[in-house]
Amino acid sequence: EGNEPGDSVKITYSELLHRVCQFANVLRSQGVKKGDRVSIYLPMILELVVAMLACARIGALHSIVFAGFSADSLCERILDCGCSLLIT
Repeated sequence: EGNEPGDSVKITYSELLHRVCQFANVLRSQGVKKGDRVSIYLPMILELVVAMLACARIGALHSIVFAGFSADSLCERILDCGCSLLIT
């Protein structure tokens, strides 16, 4: 469920697994590997869950920064965790 009332999406576990595996392959193609740090800067949408699970699937650490944060706050979090990729 999203931030707005009535904003929801329903998918099956099979569909979720397919999307997670696809995105995990995208992360691998970008050079992300086990132990790397990835920041995720997205609102409460399905793609946030997919990105988070894809990171976990390949063993990458993820840090979620919600989309309401300012650019300066995002920059500080990226520098603090030393992430190698930002997903927006």
